[in-house]
Amino acid sequence: MRIIGIDPGTGILGFGVIDVIKGKATMVTAGVITTPAHTPLDERLEEIFDGLTDIIAETKPSVMSIEKLFFARNVTTAMSVSHARGVAMLAGKKGKLLLAEYTPLQIKQTLTGYGKADKKQVQEMVRIHLGLTEIPKPDDCADALATAITYSLMSR
Repeated sequence: MRIIGIDPGTGILGFGVIDVIKGKATMVTAGVITTPAHTPLDERLEEIFDGLTDIIAETKPSVMSIEKLFFARNVTTAMSVSHARGVAMLAGKKGKLLLAEYTPLQIKQTLTGYGKADKKQVQEMVRIHLGLTEIPKPDDCADALATAITYSLMSR
C-alpha cells in the first residue's frame, strides 16, 4: 500500500509518501510545497493544487492521510490552513485516493503512545518507523510522514 501524508499550510505544505509492505513502512519521497508570502490566496491555492496533483500522478498512492485542523490561536491562520486542507483533499479526491483525516492528538498518540508528545518525540518516531538515519527536514515534511504512518498503523 502506498500512502501520501499531508501537513496542510498555505505558506508551506508538507507531503510524505510511504510504502507499507507486510507491515513495514519505507519512505518513497517527502518534501514541501512552498508558496510566496504576499501572493494572492487564490494563486497560492492553485500552486498547491497543481503541485499535489503532480506528486500524486508521479508517486501513485492509493490513500491520502491528512492532518485535521482542530484548534488555532489565530483565526486568520486557521482559515488559510483550512483552505489549503480543502485544496489538498480535492487533489486527493481527483486522484481517486481514499481520504483519511487525523487530529494532531491522534497522530501523536499513535506514533508515541502519548497524545501530548512534543514535536521532537514525534519526529524521532518517524525516523525509527521508516528506518532513516536522520529526521526528515523541514518539520512540515516530518509531520506529513507522521500522518502517513498514522494511517498505516490505524488501518491494520
